[in-house]
Amino acid sequence: MATVPEKRDLVVLGIETSCDETAAALVRREASGKGVLLANLVRSQLALHAEFGGVVPEIAARAHVELLDRLIAEALSESRLGWEEIDGVAATAGPGLIGGLIVGVTTAKAIALARGLPFIAVNHLEAHALTPGLTHGLRFPYLLLLVSGGHTQLLIVKDVGSYTRLGTTLDDALGEAFDKAAKLLGLSYPGGPAVEECAKRGRATIALPRPMLGRSEPHFSLAGLKTALRHEAMKREPLGKQDVADLCASFQEAAVDVVSDRTGRAMELYVDALGPDAQKALVVAGGVAANQRLRAALAGAAAEQGFALILPPAELCTDNAAMVAWAGAERLARGLVDDLAAPSRARWPLDPDAAPAIGAGVKA
Repeated sequence: MATVPEKRDLVVLGIETSCDETAAALVRREASGKGVLLANLVRSQLALHAEFGGVVPEIAARAHVELLDRLIAEALSESRLGWEEIDGVAATAGPGLIGGLIVGVTTAKAIALARGLPFIAVNHLEAHALTPGLTHGLRFPYLLLLVSGGHTQLLIVKDVGSYTRLGTTLDDALGEAFDKAAKLLGLSYPGGPAVEECAKRGRATIALPRPMLGRSEPHFSLAGLKTALRHEAMKREPLGKQDVADLCASFQEAAVDVVSDRTGRAMELYVDALGPDAQKALVVAGGVAANQRLRAALAGAAAEQGFALILPPAELCTDNAAMVAWAGAERLARGLVDDLAAPSRARWPLDPDAAPAIGAGVKA
């Protein structure tokens, strides 16, 4: 097994293949803890999956195999670095689609073995959680709202590897709900951006429920909202363009209200847990963090409770390898490396000790 480099400035190669983006990146973590992004390349597979209305795991895994080696070479070329300047190799090892994860992890392990480098198995959720350290120099602790296609969670980020889950979705993730709403209304894939764009032309005048609003525990439930949307759409069939726009605007507004309310409750619990003198910072990460209506609502909710709102750049909210490389660098700096037997995991919760949320299942 490779040894951890003694020098404190670290350059790490990151690999991301957990879903339908093939990505490679290089970051430098300076001795001060400052992050420098050296290269960040992403190849989307949207065109391959669009006709199916969602990601096909086998197609995604095959595309990763075809793209990854070339992408790593391009990242090295863009950063103008040679292998002798790399201190570690990090890859997303979960959660995600197991076929894609295996491609990235196997590639990273092969490089680590051939080059005598440390290997770091990165939790995809942790990579999202630690991104503001790279983009904003944010230190611990802070509150994280993770909103993606597969996860909707609220967590206290205490340190690398130390998380307390406050809330999770009991059914659909936020991105999943947007995708299903788009499919229901005949919009294009991916659904989140399609619903957001359509909502700009609509009026949020259709009464839709706000599930879990005001509950003491900051969990989410979005399946009922999606069902209500279906019933309202059926009432208006055949749907005209304005009907679809109004449904999108009303759905988006209801979802944003739910997320803002649940996040507001989590901010209260954060202060209760860490005390009034703790750093008050709310980080929003994951693909749905790019939604402008959600950003505006969360800015208001954070300001009400005296929290700074931290939003990584849009390109680092969606799946990317820069966040994986940075998480790897943060772990490597602490001596947290993995051996070559480390598994790929379809499910890998950030807070495995969190109390079960009834009904949440694998979304917990």
